[in-house]
This record gives sequence, C-alpha cells and structure tokens, in this order.
Amino acid sequence: MDEKGVYTQETYVEKGEPNSSIGHTLLEEFQFTWRASIVGSLLGCLVAASNTYLGLKIGWTFGASLFGAIFSFAIIRPISSILPAKYGGGYFGPKENCSAQSAATTAGGLSSGFVSGVPAMYRLGLMSKNPADDIAALTLWTLAAAFYGLFFAIPLRKHFIINQELTFPTPRAAAATIKQLHDSITGERDAKRQATAMAIAFMIAFIVTVIAYWIPVFSTIHILFWIGVAANYPAMMNADVAWNWTFNIDWAFFGAGMMTPGNTVFSFLAGQLIAFGIAGPLMVSNGYLLGAYGFSKPGNGTAQSWFLWPGIGLMIFSSFAEVGIHYKTIGRGFAGGYRELVRGIKVVGKRTQHLVSGRLRAGYEAPAPMVHELDPKDPIPPHEQVPLLWWGGGLLVSVVMTCVILGEYFHIPFYQSLIAIILSFVLAFIGLQASGETDINPLGTIGKITQVVFCKFPADNLQALQRSDLMTANVASSAAAQSVDMVGDLKTGQLLGASPRSQFLAQCVGSVFAVAVAVPLFILYAKAYPCIIDDSYTECEFSLVSVKAWESVTKLLTTNAFVPKGSIITAAILAVLAVANVIFKKFYLPERFHAYWPNLNAIGIGFINSSPEIPIAMVVGWTVVQVWGRLRPKQVETYNYAIAGGLIAGVGIGGLLQAVFQVAAIEGSTVTWACPYDDAGVVSC
Repeated sequence: MDEKGVYTQETYVEKGEPNSSIGHTLLEEFQFTWRASIVGSLLGCLVAASNTYLGLKIGWTFGASLFGAIFSFAIIRPISSILPAKYGGGYFGPKENCSAQSAATTAGGLSSGFVSGVPAMYRLGLMSKNPADDIAALTLWTLAAAFYGLFFAIPLRKHFIINQELTFPTPRAAAATIKQLHDSITGERDAKRQATAMAIAFMIAFIVTVIAYWIPVFSTIHILFWIGVAANYPAMMNADVAWNWTFNIDWAFFGAGMMTPGNTVFSFLAGQLIAFGIAGPLMVSNGYLLGAYGFSKPGNGTAQSWFLWPGIGLMIFSSFAEVGIHYKTIGRGFAGGYRELVRGIKVVGKRTQHLVSGRLRAGYEAPAPMVHELDPKDPIPPHEQVPLLWWGGGLLVSVVMTCVILGEYFHIPFYQSLIAIILSFVLAFIGLQASGETDINPLGTIGKITQVVFCKFPADNLQALQRSDLMTANVASSAAAQSVDMVGDLKTGQLLGASPRSQFLAQCVGSVFAVAVAVPLFILYAKAYPCIIDDSYTECEFSLVSVKAWESVTKLLTTNAFVPKGSIITAAILAVLAVANVIFKKFYLPERFHAYWPNLNAIGIGFINSSPEIPIAMVVGWTVVQVWGRLRPKQVETYNYAIAGGLIAGVGIGGLLQAVFQVAAIEGSTVTWACPYDDAGVVSC
C-alpha cells in the first residue's frame, strides 16, 4: 500500500499482503466472477425497487455502493467457505468484492428517469395512456441509457482518477469499507453483525408496510385529528384532514433521516411548515387561495400549486449557483474533457492510418491504445485495463442506437438527438468534476440546462417540442448519472488495486439487471397508482416532487402557462436569495458553521412536497441517531448504515407488494380503527 492508501499492483499481487483471518496472502485468482456479479446485481435490484418508491415519494434516491459492498460480503463470504469451487465456492477477496459492489451500483442506478422525466411525459400527454403499450420504447431507451454512460466512463478514468486524483468521497468510503471487511477477523465479525441488523430492519419495515395495506394505523397515525376531537378544536382537526399533518410510520424515511445531515432534514421540515403549516393556511383562510392541495382550481389556485413555483425557483437556482460557484471545477471539467477527446481521436486516427496504409508489419510498434499506456500513477497493468475496442466500439454502437431509438419511438430528429448526446457528454464532465470534489452530482441542473437549450428548437407542434425537450434532458441526466456512478466504481477499484476490466464486466452484467427491473417497476407503479402518470387526479399516494418539477418547467419553457403573479414574484425573490445564500456560505461563512446553515434546496423541496409526514419521519430518524450516538457512538458507527439501508429496502419491497395488491384489486384499508371522519360520519383513511 502506498502513502495515499492505494493498493498498488506490486504490494497487492506480487508480494501479497498477509491476512490473519485466512492465514495466507490476499492473492485472488479471479476478480470478475458470476457469483459476485449476480449477487451484486440482485442487491442493486433491491435498491432500484426502493429508489423507485422513494423517488416518487420525495424525489430523492440513494446509491447502492456501500449497500452492495457490505451485503455482498455478508452473502458470498460464508458461501465461499462452504461450497467447493465448481459450485461457486473458493476464496472471496476484496477485489471480487469490488466487482460485486460495482454490479450493485449499476443495477440500482437507473431509477432517476422513471421518477422524474418519464412520468412527466405521460402527465403532459406525450406518450400513450398506458405505459405497458410503450414497453418497447421504454425498454430500448433504458437499454441505451444504461450503456452509453457505462462506455463513456472508461476513458474518463484516466483524467478524473489517475491525473486529477479526485477524492470521490462515497467511492472512497466504499473502498475503505471493503478493506476493513477483508482485513481481519474483526472485519468479518462486524460484517455478520451488520448483515444481521440489516436483515432485522428489513423484515420489520417490510412486515409493517404490508400490514399497513389492510390496517392504515400501522402507516399513519392521526394525532392532531384526535386531539382536536378531544378538545373540540376544529382547526386542529383540519390541520390533519385538509393539510395532511399526520405522523407517518414510514420506516424508509426514518432510514433516510438516519443518513441525512441535520441541516437538510430540518430545512426540509421548515419548507413544509412555511408552505403548508403557516403561510398556506393563512392564505386560504383569507380567501386568497381556494384550498390546500390540487392543481385544477381557478383563480390563484391552491397552496400546492401556488408554492410550486417558489419551490422550483429555490431548487433550480440553488443548484445552478452551487455549480456556478465552482467555476474552476467546471473549467477543469471542460478543459479535461476537450483534452481527452482530442487525444483519443488522435490515437484512433493514427492507428487507423497505419492499418489502412499497411504499415502494421512485424517488428513495427503501433501507437498504443490510450488505456494501455504505462503510467507511473497507474499501477494497473495493460491486460487488466479495458481495451479501446470494447469501450470505443460499445460507445459508438450505443450512440447510434440512442439516436435511432429517439427518432423511431419519440420522433426526435437525428440532428437533435446527436446534439443531445454530445451535450450530455459535455455536461457529464460537470457532474463528474462536482461529484469527485464534493460528492454532489447536480443532475437536476444538468437536466434543466438541456431543457433550456432545446426549448426553442424547431418542432412541428407543441407536443413534439415538449417531447424533444423532456427526452433530451432525460438523455443528459441519465448520461451524467451513469458516468458518475461508473467512474466512482472505478475509483473504488483504483484504491483497492482492482482490475478495471473485471469491474467493467461486472457493470455490464449489472446494466442488464438494471434494464430488466427498471421498466417493469415503473409500469407496475403506474398501473397501481394512475396519479403518477395522470395529472387529472386530485389526490395521489406519492408527492411526485421531481415529476412535478420537470412537468412544470417544461410547461413554463414551452407555453404561456398561467402562474399567479404573487407566486412568480415570490419565486423571483427566493431565486435571488438562493444565489446569495450559496455565495455567502462559500466565501463568508466559516466552515465550522456549514453543518448548521439552512439548505435552501431542501426548503424548496418542502414547498413542493405534499406529504408533511415525510419530513417529520426524517426528523425522527435523525433524532434517534443523534441520541443513540451520544449513548453508544461505536454502535452507531457500526450499525447505522446497515439499519438505515435495511429499513429503506424493506419499505421499498413492501411498497412493491402493495402495488401488486392494488393491481390485483385486493381490498385495502379493511380495518379503519383510528381513522378520521368528516361531518357526515364518513370514515377516511
């Protein structure tokens, strides 16, 4: 291991590194294995199911890197010591563990489009009314999205990981976790304990979520309603019934709160409280607004429709300002991208020229492919690198495939598709540079930049313009998401001395699983909850924060949609405040206060979210961790992520089963005890 904590090829393979738990050196015969790829991919599918549920609820998703690293170890390590080699046994080391977590990251990372841009297209009437009728288009587009980010990531490894040596905080944490798990008996024991804690948390969340389908009190407790009944105070009852201020036993958001910084959690709650606890009720009581929720009201509309634009303003301008404030980062990203592109073209051009001219003869040394060049910073030998033919040919095929799919199924002209792909690659450099330095991938900003670029392109009609605007933004955000995830995996591999070729193969397997699970999940949820794709529904089980943001921005950019004047003025003021806040925090606020400073992006999400119980649940989860950390800091360090990950995954799979019950027309809410009722005595849960 060198002074930077990187396992070099010399120390890791040639000399070997002793390990007290296994009694021999950490010499791995195989890094890519089917057991690692399949187990990692299945773990990623669990994360994909959870991310679909969470993304539709609140617009947030979680990566599968640490989840895949820990639980692939917990699953494969015991099997490897029991089964013979021909049945999947044999030594399971850190490099193979890296391949497993790479597959998990890939399989769990394709949900972003299905909780934002794709549902927005349906809500705008740009697709058929039934997503099942579009299964070919959705599957092919997802297939293209899965692979062009993957192929594009390979040549970027040298620039972002080897040359710049960017930090990539979460991938670095994954590498440290894998090294810890394989270092000693203590690591293996901790992994077993974490897996047990995860399994218990998963089962609790899963069972409670399923029971809540029939007994709603296991999901939502109407505390304010029953206090209002006891005190004969209608205003408190109205806060529950009309404004949704309830206590929700949503284990997924308890888990999310356990992993989310306090300033983000409380900013989210503050936005919710301002819009739907103070300002919204006052505006309704004074007759300025017509109600709490809904989008089809005349006049100034409802609190939900009115606060939508201030929320979007905060979200977009906070993100833009965060990207803009790192102008040096953007400059390095663009400059590096240009250099690598030119360099790659020159290498390919030289090789092609020599091949055509017949100068490749015995004894002649052709220019080496970019990935095979020896680099003192990169200890990985050429035979473990990804060949140019693999990623270059795959990238070419995926680009052509994407253009054909966009043209055939979404009626986007070829030149627009090509511009979108080129732009998406350019913007992916921003995402990679920002993620490598700050661990934040500004996907929302990348999507909105693309929408602004394409909103004025020529189109036959409004629908064609909106379809092009949304799909090109989907292409850009998907490319950025996949590229950041894949390069992050390669950073983990670099820290472990793992083979990029083995990781690449594992990512290819994970991509197949990602496509196989992403589209069916979306179709299932859309069938079970039609409000996801149909904006005529006044009530919905999901807040659809990202979906509504993409839908509304598209309307704003392509039509003269009516927005109340007061809402626009408020949005403009908050947009200026968002930019000023980012500048102040960056240049004037001491670093020690950053953890306590309000997160205006989270406040904007609070303005858009229509379920106040979600930030309440996150605050509870955050508070539990803080108290637990005071009492048992070592336990929190060991079990916090495992328990949180188990809770999120359990609710995700439980929510998936609830969707199946909905599709199967199985009657829910059969036990209505503790549910609120209206003046006519009609019970509602």
